[in-house]
Amino acid sequence: MRSVAVGALKAAFLVFASMCAWYSGYLLAELIPDAPLSSAVYSIRSIGERPVLKAPAPRRQKCDHWTACPPNSYAYRLLSGGGRNKYAKICFDDELLIGEKTGRVARGINIAIVDYITGKPIATQYFDMYEGDNSGPMARFIQSAPARSLLFMVTHDDGSTRLKADAKDAIEALGSKEIRNMKFRSSWVFLAAKGFELPSGIQREKINHSDNSKNRYTGWPAEIQIEGCIPKAPQ
Repeated sequence: MRSVAVGALKAAFLVFASMCAWYSGYLLAELIPDAPLSSAVYSIRSIGERPVLKAPAPRRQKCDHWTACPPNSYAYRLLSGGGRNKYAKICFDDELLIGEKTGRVARGINIAIVDYITGKPIATQYFDMYEGDNSGPMARFIQSAPARSLLFMVTHDDGSTRLKADAKDAIEALGSKEIRNMKFRSSWVFLAAKGFELPSGIQREKINHSDNSKNRYTGWPAEIQIEGCIPKAPQ
């Protein structure tokens, strides 16, 4: 008799528990908005797909400087050649005066002359110092630069083999300290002013000699560069 009572009690408990579960489910269904399951899944996934805020790309500066030059100044960048295929470059106030894209670059010493007052290019030329007699024409080209002009010089490949005294004298007269130290395939860059003085803090010259134990390219040293800002002429 007692076991029958216990069984009946268990059955009643199960019925009661089932009714509670059903009622809880009913209440939950009433409280949750009627939305497709796919919408809920999309909402969960979209949390991880929200766009990530990124810092804006740095603004490009003239002649690819990292920082902008001060107002009322010219930006410049001189890059010597490297090996056979990395051509020399001369950039002035964001204009490529010498470089592969201009077609005005070749083996030897590449030179650009710029009017300091207006900032406009006057002439560009390259002089092969490995073949031909080009030292004299280069000396005359340098000497033809008018007063108050800027001269930029960069080497590509070899700039010394047929470099003679007349050209060395003309470049030394502009303030070069390294022209007489030029060796076979030395990388060299030089900035000069004719008829006025540049501020003392401006980097004007750099040289890197060929060294078979250190050369970046077979037979050639690494390219070198100088860059900076030249104050414009007072108005």
